[in-house]
This record gives sequence, structure tokens and C-alpha cells, in this order.
Amino acid sequence: MIATAIIFVVLGVLIKHGRFYNLIAGYNTMSKEEQATYNIEKIATLFRNVMFAMAFLIILSYILAKQLENEQINFYAIIMVSIIGIPYLLIKSNSKAYKNNNSN
Repeated sequence: MIATAIIFVVLGVLIKHGRFYNLIAGYNTMSKEEQATYNIEKIATLFRNVMFAMAFLIILSYILAKQLENEQINFYAIIMVSIIGIPYLLIKSNSKAYKNNNSN
């Protein structure tokens, strides 16, 4: 669980601060004109924040599982984080808020 959380943190840092935008699904396959319609800096910030939140929740569930001596908490936590976090990223990053003002 800790390794999964670390992976999320590393991905968040790479996307936002390392400018590894090709890790964002679909962005690297867009034409340059299509890429220009998106505010990639805002999308990268969104990805970093969501990845950090997912990592935090995974670590929190790990600590809770250890305290309660119930390892199933880890399983449920990773499932819930994935079911909520990934669709949130996809829906939010494709919203009008992340499009450049000059695009329609």
C-alpha cells in the first residue's frame, strides 16, 4: 500500500513539475493544434492534486488497517480511491475549465 501511495506521489510530481505531460492519457496522441486548446498547466496541477489526495487516502487507510488489525481496509480503500479518483480526473480534466479561453 505504501508503494502504491509513493507511485501516486511520484506520478503527480513528474506530471506537474517534471512536465511529463505524455503520462496524461490521450494528450500525447493529440495534434499540436488540439493540444493548444487545453491549458496543460492547469490540467497538470489537477493531476498532481488528485494523485496526492489518492496517496494520502491510501496511507491513511494503511494506518487505520494497522491500528484496527484489519487488512481488508486496505483492499476497500484502494478500490474506492480508484473508483472515485480516476473518473474524477477524466471528467474534470475534460471540462471547459481546462480549455484555453481562445478555444471554443
